[in-house]
This record gives sequence, structure tokens and C-alpha cells, in this order.
Amino acid sequence: MLDVRIDEWLDELADRKPTPGGGAVAALCAALSAALLEMVGNYTTGKKWADREEAMKALVAEAGALRAQAGQLAQADTEAFAAVGAAYALPRATDEEKAERSAAIQRATLGAAEPPVQVGRAATRLVVLADGLVEPANPNVLSDVGVAAATARAALGGSLVNITINAALLRDPDAARGLLDEAAELERVMARADEVAARVVERLKA
Repeated sequence: MLDVRIDEWLDELADRKPTPGGGAVAALCAALSAALLEMVGNYTTGKKWADREEAMKALVAEAGALRAQAGQLAQADTEAFAAVGAAYALPRATDEEKAERSAAIQRATLGAAEPPVQVGRAATRLVVLADGLVEPANPNVLSDVGVAAATARAALGGSLVNITINAALLRDPDAARGLLDEAAELERVMARADEVAARVVERLKA
């Protein structure tokens, strides 16, 4: 994803093939949110904003790291989904092959849940960063804080869907429950993202 033009990647997404898919899109939303927060931080530095420049530089560094992580997770999601497809393609002519295939599918499904979990956690942090920018951000880019919160929310929502799907396919109840706990936390953060965006709108109206 990081090595291709965005229009080429979108063509890949639109094509009739399994990857990239929704998990990669959620990761891209997180990367976009992070980049917007970096921009806001960069616009809130300099002489006029000297009292908050150190905090903004720290925010830019953290958001940049999250952006890089999200890009890597988009690729990881593609690879994990491919592993699921490979597991389903295993032979099943004998009882032994059926058992091996079933176990491989379960392993791959659990592995496929990991990128969405990590995207959700990254998006959670992005919402926290956006929340902390509503008041101190340069007013000229305050709207971008709201868009960053909304885009992080999209990453959360996409991750929640993919985590829930994978949880439903797992036979291990403990593993499934752990994933559903992650999903429940993402729902709570989605509400916080909405609150951040709403606060930005109110400040823009003032």
C-alpha cells in the first residue's frame, strides 16, 4: 500500500478479488486521521504558538508513528486474509485432511483478527489525540481536528465489524470473548469520537 499511487490502490480495491478489502480500508482511515493530526500540530507551532510548540512537536511525532503503523497494518491485513484463503483451500479428502484443514482455518482466522485489533487500538489513540487538540489547535485548522476524529471513527467502525466477524468464526470461546471485548471497547471510543467532532463544530460556530 505504501509503495503504490493512491489511484492504483483504489483500482486494486475496486477489482473483483479478495484483497485489499475492508480491513485495509479501516487501516487507511487510521493513517489519514493521523496525517491530519500531524498537519494540525505542524500548523500550531512557531512564534505565535510558542507556549505549546513542544507539546505539538510531541503530538506530531506520535501521530507520525501511528500513521506508519497504520500503513503497515493495511499490508498485514491483506496478508492475514490471504492466509485464511489458503487455509480454506487445503485438501479435505480424508478425515485427517479435514481435521488439519479445520485447525488451519481456526489459526488463520484468529490471525486475521489481529490487524483489525491493532488498527482499532491505533484509532483509539488517535481519538485521544484529537480530543486534546480541540482547544489548543490553531483555529485555522480546527476543522481538520473534527475530520480527523470522524476519520478515526471510521477506522474504529471498520475494525469493529471485522473483529466481530472473526470472533463469530472461532470455536475457542475464550478467544472469541476476548475479541468481542475489544469490539465493545471500540464502540465506546466511537462515541467519544462523535463527541470530539461535535465539540469542534460548536467551536467553529462560536
